[in-house]
Amino acid sequence: MMRISQEYLKLQPCDIDGSKREKLKWFENCIGALDGTHILVTMSVEDRQRYRNRKGDISTNVLGVCDLDLKFIYVLSGWEGFASDSPVL
Repeated sequence: MMRISQEYLKLQPCDIDGSKREKLKWFENCIGALDGTHILVTMSVEDRQRYRNRKGDISTNVLGVCDLDLKFIYVLSGWEGFASDSPVL
């Protein structure tokens, strides 16, 4: 497991106003929300084909999970760009 030092990570205050907080009542038992994205990377020639995504770019597939305070509680990176969502999940 990788941990990020506070020297590299600066947490920003999260202030959800009353109107938005009211909408969150429907998610009171929810742990968080997840989504994935591709981040462009530079790879060795041998590995490029594995990391080529459906748009032809060389990328790594990253999954992120945020809690209701909009803070990341889980990040999984390193999957090849061609990997679909189901194996990453």
